[in-house]
Amino acid sequence: MTRKIFIAATGQNSGKTTTSISLLHLARKKYERVGFIKPLGPKPATLRGRAVDKDAALIAQVFDLQRDLRFMSPVVVYPDTTRRVIDGEIEVAELQERILHAHAELEKMCDFIVIEGAGHSGVGSVMKLSNARIARLLDAPVLMVTGGGVGNVVDTVCMNLALFRQEGAEVRAVLVNKLIPEKRERVLDYLGRALADEPFTLIGGFDFQPVLANPTLRRISRLLDIPLHGNRREMGRIIHHVQIGAASTQRITELLKDSTLLLVTSSRDELLVTLANLYQMPEYRSRIAGLVIPGIMPISTITQRIIDRSNIPYLRAEAQTTAELYRIITEDVSKITAEDTEKLELIESLAERNLDFDALDALFAGGRP
Repeated sequence: MTRKIFIAATGQNSGKTTTSISLLHLARKKYERVGFIKPLGPKPATLRGRAVDKDAALIAQVFDLQRDLRFMSPVVVYPDTTRRVIDGEIEVAELQERILHAHAELEKMCDFIVIEGAGHSGVGSVMKLSNARIARLLDAPVLMVTGGGVGNVVDTVCMNLALFRQEGAEVRAVLVNKLIPEKRERVLDYLGRALADEPFTLIGGFDFQPVLANPTLRRISRLLDIPLHGNRREMGRIIHHVQIGAASTQRITELLKDSTLLLVTSSRDELLVTLANLYQMPEYRSRIAGLVIPGIMPISTITQRIIDRSNIPYLRAEAQTTAELYRIITEDVSKITAEDTEKLELIESLAERNLDFDALDALFAGGRP
């Protein structure tokens, strides 16, 4: 019988996709055929000419599951999909049938399936296909992923749990992510006591890892829709800090932290030249991730030549101010892509150290009790 886990979440950015990647990585060490499905996909993308959800595309590329792609994202939601469902142009029964068919095909081929929901338990309700209803439709036991903390976790778990119970879906475990290391044991102790009357198992997940939320140079390039110049081999480099180059050149170099992206206006020739030269030194290469250069003034010819010769990665952003760029970059929530090999390797390493897959597998074995 095919083992399956429905990955739900209490809200956005709680680590649902990271959990899916972790479980698939661990499952492949135990099972010969592992599959993935995102029944309802609210983030349209295209892979190999097929419309799929972004998370399904990510998983297909990371785990080489392109042969299963036609079953991995049976319902892709576009901006007009909900309106068409309400207007009766799209039949809910037809969407449901697509999900059931895709799931049934994967069950024939796989020993273990990860089913990833979309957002919190109620997402999709407008189409009569909430996460809770889909979990029940597929008779899949639920692993609910939540962020760290105590009060907020208990509140959101109970709120989401209500809909799963209403739909008759079984939540077997709650995985608590983004725990502060020094508070981990204390938080899990309080959560265990606060949720002691609930029938599910409480599991400690990953500690908070800022690096997983930090953008890469590739992400910044796509976010700003500006090409990256210079050392393109650094496209996947993770940015740990963002710094505005407003102080003196000396002060800015003193304040440099590990893997810093610097925003320096095009008129600051001395600072641009200094950073370009420092980038060529091994002791500074680790600190300087690259430059974003705003400003309507052209970069002087000699400064441009020095920048190009240094091969420092940079993006030239003429249309936006330094303040606008800083806001866009720092407010962005970076999602993992198939090209983020450093992040993916970290997730797999964390999964091996933090998750007891055999225990989880045993917990989710079989159908309803």
